Amino acid sequence: PFSLSAPGGGEGRGEVGEGTGEGRRAEHCTLRLGMRQVGGLSQEDATRIVKARDTPYPDVGALHGRAGIPVSAIETLAAADAFRSAGLDRREALWQARALAKAPPLPLFEAAGQREDGPEPAVALPAMAAGEQVVEDYRTFRLSLRAHPLSFLRDRLARRGALAAEAVARAQDGDRAATAGLVLVRQRPGSARGVIFMTLEDETGTVNVVVWPNVLERYRRPVLGGRLALVRGRVQRAGEIVHLVAAHVEDLTHWLDLLTPDQGAASHGSRHLAAAPARHPRNQRVIPRSRDFR
Repeated sequence: PFSLSAPGGGEGRGEVGEGTGEGRRAEHCTLRLGMRQVGGLSQEDATRIVKARDTPYPDVGALHGRAGIPVSAIETLAAADAFRSAGLDRREALWQARALAKAPPLPLFEAAGQREDGPEPAVALPAMAAGEQVVEDYRTFRLSLRAHPLSFLRDRLARRGALAAEAVARAQDGDRAATAGLVLVRQRPGSARGVIFMTLEDETGTVNVVVWPNVLERYRRPVLGGRLALVRGRVQRAGEIVHLVAAHVEDLTHWLDLLTPDQGAASHGSRHLAAAPARHPRNQRVIPRSRDFR
């Protein structure tokens, strides 16, 4: 998703190896994220990378030697999947970065511009599942260019009767509907007499939800605390403006735990997702909190 490779273009480029095809713009659109988007990477280290990037960095060791950034910064970039264009996915790049951290310094080799160690033995690392890749994107970027987290849960949500946001947008005034999404925003304007407005996001768009005070009294915890919410209610349409007036709200935050393979997430189709444990997993904290205005 992100490039360290091309000279010029500032810090808005991403991967370490070759770029993503400037000559194919007529057929393909490319979105690259800047290094400033990577949580934990300092401005100083990003500047060093850009200054030493006269040619693409072919591997982890070259970045370390030429840019002179600390191993901790390389690990941050590896976790952000910055070495994919050098033929390394996240797990392989992190493996190499941590090998650098464990290697003893040998100044004579460094002065000669040579690698101080021999070739690393090949290690068969397990491939990361698609859902885990998205979780790691959110951990490092607070977003993902691969997929939306709810796309991995779509089959499961459909079995609960939840429509995608684009389907709610097509519903008629007065229709009953259910939808689910990450909670982006909660608002309770002082002039709204206790009404809360929520914005839910899935892989197809957003849904604006209206929660009246009597519904808030019954579902206060999922309304105010859920990061992934399922809402059932009635569609209110005025021209192109559509709201879902909530009658029932359920907190499905624990479903986010299913995105990682150690909790049973297997593939994008989510057919083999296991039941969620009753705890707060690490990846629930990865999904950004909603913006709440009260």
